[in-house]
Amino acid sequence: METPSTDQPVLVENLRKAFGEQKVLEGVTLSVKKGETLALLGRSGTGKSVLLKIMIALQPADSGTVRLFGQEMTCIDSKQLNEIRKKVGFLFLQAALYDSLTVGKNVEFPLARHSDLPPKDRLAKIHGLLSSVGMEHEEEKMPSQISGGMQKRVGLARALALDPELLLLDEPTAGLDPITAKEIAELIVDLKQKRKITAVVVTHDLRAAKQFADRLLLVDEGRVRAEGTFNELEANQDEFVRQFLESST
Repeated sequence: METPSTDQPVLVENLRKAFGEQKVLEGVTLSVKKGETLALLGRSGTGKSVLLKIMIALQPADSGTVRLFGQEMTCIDSKQLNEIRKKVGFLFLQAALYDSLTVGKNVEFPLARHSDLPPKDRLAKIHGLLSSVGMEHEEEKMPSQISGGMQKRVGLARALALDPELLLLDEPTAGLDPITAKEIAELIVDLKQKRKITAVVVTHDLRAAKQFADRLLLVDEGRVRAEGTFNELEANQDEFVRQFLESST
């Protein structure tokens, strides 16, 4: 029988966060099972991206608890935090590639810092990661030479570099045309099926979320308004839930 830390790699309880007078998160509670993809939905400014950053300790919470793999993230020393972060791949909203590094060097960055792979094996892994996101022919290009959709693909390859058990993806389809957004959503599904990774995906793209998510959680004004499968949300009679679904389709 699995321990709670392995069966439930993500557990957030009563999380609260405010910036001055602005309350961003007001008692958010959620959990994610191993191998599950959870989509965090909601309007802009409802705290979804802040929640991801708190989960990986890039921002502090005001109160509440976050446990990743059974480890409490709000009272963790730097050594323990680094070990946990090696298990987590993070895709930032704008991909956050290093402008001065080539595509290949961007993907290599976490490997150079956190792995003992010899150069030959490292190069092979970089090529394999780029191939997995359809970017194997762009390895020597600079980020400024590729499109926004391509940058997100590279960011996803970098997030996978250390073979994470958990992916945190912040708006992976934002700002992309419908065809590219669909390709990114398909890529998330493909990676999930092949790698069995647990994922939390912040998005306002309901169409993409329906494609890749096992479960959806709708946040409104810092609180969880509804959660469940897409069909369960469609059957929800809450006025805000209905308005959100209707405006997003």
